[in-house]
Amino acid sequence: MDAAVAGETYRVLGQRPGFLVRRLHQIHLALFAEECKAFGVTPVQYSILTVAAAQPGLDQAALANEVGVDRTTMADVLARLERRGLVRRARVERDARRKLVHATVAGRRLLARMDGRAQRAHERTVAALPSKERALFIDLLRRLVEAGGDLGRAQRV
Repeated sequence: MDAAVAGETYRVLGQRPGFLVRRLHQIHLALFAEECKAFGVTPVQYSILTVAAAQPGLDQAALANEVGVDRTTMADVLARLERRGLVRRARVERDARRKLVHATVAGRRLLARMDGRAQRAHERTVAALPSKERALFIDLLRRLVEAGGDLGRAQRV
């Protein structure tokens, strides 16, 4: 493919919000991996740990909804985090299907150790924007996510 055709293709794709969001997500994943590789935690695991620490005792379904993953993914990720001793799950006596999730002391300590590096990955993701535009960009992203919150992998409980 010659440079002119490649440039035209990117011009077309560069007008598509889905393409741009996916590319930005890929960029953020690479930055997160670079900053946080020593901790052995993925961005989804980090999000789950963050919510579990902030809302102790949230059930798995509600946690899945908060993070935006399906229940099967949530169960798989929690099993991995539990094996590492970063979360614990407890069944509800009245409803054995429900499991409440708590970040362990080790999980909270890991979050504290990761905080600066994870924040740096987030900052690097938007570093190309002038500082005055970063808050606006985050606000616009939040509005788009909230408007489409019922769509995607997470199912409302």
